[in-house]
Amino acid sequence: MHGSLTRRRRAGLALLTSAALAAASAIVAATAVSAPASAATSATVTVNTGTSLGTIPAAGHGVNVAVYDGNMNSSPVSGLLRDAGFTAVRYPGGSYGDIYHWKTHTTEGGYVAPGTDFDTYVSTVRSAGAQPVVIANYGTGTAQEAADWVRYANVTKGYGVKYWEIGNEVYGNGHYGSGWEQDNHSDKSPRAYANNVLQYISAMKAVDSSIKVGVVLTTPGGWPDGVVGSGDSADWNNTVMSIVQDKADFVIVHWYPGATSAADSLTKVSQIPPMVSTIRSLLGRYAGSRASSIGIAVTEANLNYQLNSATTALGAADSYFTWFENGVMNVDWWSLHNGTSSSPKTNDDGTTDYNDFGILSSGSSGEPPVNTPLPPYYGLAMVGRAGSPGDTLVKASSSSSLLAAHAVRTSGGVNVVLVNKDPNNSTTVSLSYSGFSPGGTASVVQWHKGATSIGTSTASSATSITLPPYSITVLKASGGGTASPTPSPSRTPSPSPSASPTAGGSGCSATYTVTNSWPGGFQADVTVTNTRATAISGWTVGWSFRNGQTISSSWNATVTQSGAAVTARNVSYNGGLAAGASTSFGFTGNGADDVPAPISCTIG
Repeated sequence: MHGSLTRRRRAGLALLTSAALAAASAIVAATAVSAPASAATSATVTVNTGTSLGTIPAAGHGVNVAVYDGNMNSSPVSGLLRDAGFTAVRYPGGSYGDIYHWKTHTTEGGYVAPGTDFDTYVSTVRSAGAQPVVIANYGTGTAQEAADWVRYANVTKGYGVKYWEIGNEVYGNGHYGSGWEQDNHSDKSPRAYANNVLQYISAMKAVDSSIKVGVVLTTPGGWPDGVVGSGDSADWNNTVMSIVQDKADFVIVHWYPGATSAADSLTKVSQIPPMVSTIRSLLGRYAGSRASSIGIAVTEANLNYQLNSATTALGAADSYFTWFENGVMNVDWWSLHNGTSSSPKTNDDGTTDYNDFGILSSGSSGEPPVNTPLPPYYGLAMVGRAGSPGDTLVKASSSSSLLAAHAVRTSGGVNVVLVNKDPNNSTTVSLSYSGFSPGGTASVVQWHKGATSIGTSTASSATSITLPPYSITVLKASGGGTASPTPSPSRTPSPSPSASPTAGGSGCSATYTVTNSWPGGFQADVTVTNTRATAISGWTVGWSFRNGQTISSSWNATVTQSGAAVTARNVSYNGGLAAGASTSFGFTGNGADDVPAPISCTIG
């Protein structure tokens, strides 16, 4: 978290640790919710079930908890987490991760609430059916302390904690001027962090080689991304990855976009595809052949504007699916409870704002009783209603900028997620499906502004539905398909139709695959295969774009462009290919995502 968020989070601390309040029974009800009256607009949605965008990741749907939150393990919590479909819970709480010592359950300069120890946290997470995501203390800890934690968690207790981060927002340690993250190392440079991370990874994996360890990066486009500190030769991300290279299992960014209005807040999801592409390009530059297998985790996310609004609920649902569709392995909302030091205000959308980052009320002054779900809880619960880990994400497109559409292929049919961002008008949506024939009736799961439960009902058709203003709807269609996508790994979208490999005689072949796209841009991979009976020592791939596309970044190849013509040559580590062996490179581009043809490959 950055400086302003530090004050907000710790300001809520006294409220979270004041006199105990009675827990409210706040269970999401499965009852129909009537929609407010409004005018009607129309839109069309197209669902292409034959094109996969990957799968819902196993630990994708996450939320943060903190050791200063005395309510984090209260009796209703595990049920509320389970009802919302959360599959990951991050601990011990943002910047507290860099001052928390797990052995003594203490912090340096912070507060630890009773009943928030590691074992109790794991019990709550397990009861919720989720996985732990743990921050190993970098700021005031050691590699040995982290390794001992892995041993206790996975050897002594058998908890099987898979995901471990090395520190929180370590770049906020003062090296770039602003400091909110505790870091007791004398050298606070990205170079020092990266070298220390290698020690952490080595020590922790010596205890349990099956764990996944993550390294902290700055958020593309956010401070201090691109800043070169005193004594450094590059910015944080390039310095860290040039040293860590392929040794980490995933990289970590945080997302707090902020906004100037409710309407502006709901546009911030457009930041996600280019951010992911920038990170992928960075990994391609430094992680070699492992670049495509290194995950991306967004371990803190919040729209950071009118925190308890219906707007934030809509943005939470839209952003989680957009992150998943772009191959991110984990997103953790900030946070479960947070507290507030502000009086309630009225949001742009007319709802009440408590200036509380929590999805459940902390029971602070002016707030509802503790554990009452706030609007963002319902937005995130709708993510859980739309699909389960392993379900396939498929392409869905909308004709309206005020209607976001996502779709999930399940074993029983197709679930279409519709987010109506129009605060004043209902929207009648006509849906068409490619590769899928919906049955007669469909199930409808819905939440709208002002609702205090998630409603369920039945629609007469899966091809038409009227949505309330400012609402999130999951339209669940059963039926069969004429084309069923093959599920791909949760963090990398499956291919779109690709160009045919180059015919024999050139010594190698190349296959071009579009792996992701967004308005105005796309990402593609090219696989190069040695078709000779003997090894080759180098290759060159070429094609010409047909519609004015341009290359914006690339990895695992040296890519140049002259007009429409693109040439890609191997780099030092992937030019040599044994007979029949393959390698791949990738790039991001501006423009449409169509596949060029022909594509050539020559050796040498």
